[in-house]
Amino acid sequence: MSGVWVFKNGVVRLENPGAEACSNSNTRRKVLVHVPTNEVMTSYAVLERKLSSLGWERYYDDPELLQFHKRSTVHLISLPKDFNKFKSMHMYDIVVKNRNVFEVRDV
Repeated sequence: MSGVWVFKNGVVRLENPGAEACSNSNTRRKVLVHVPTNEVMTSYAVLERKLSSLGWERYYDDPELLQFHKRSTVHLISLPKDFNKFKSMHMYDIVVKNRNVFEVRDV
């Protein structure tokens, strides 16, 4: 993963300005899978139910982001409001913060 880490409004994001130029029709689409049920996360509603069952709570501070926090940790998951902008970097963030529960797969 290449790009530039940008800190803005208390959130660190990886921005990759060259990603669009590098992508082509051979690039595989990624999906986030809930491993215990083998269910693909097809919407934020489905993902939010899974995260809630794991102890994640929704934050409503930023209207442009969906944010989740787990009280027992310092982790914060920040996702774009539009599910169409949900990219593999967001998926891997969820995987790292929920080991053995989610995984990213190629479609």
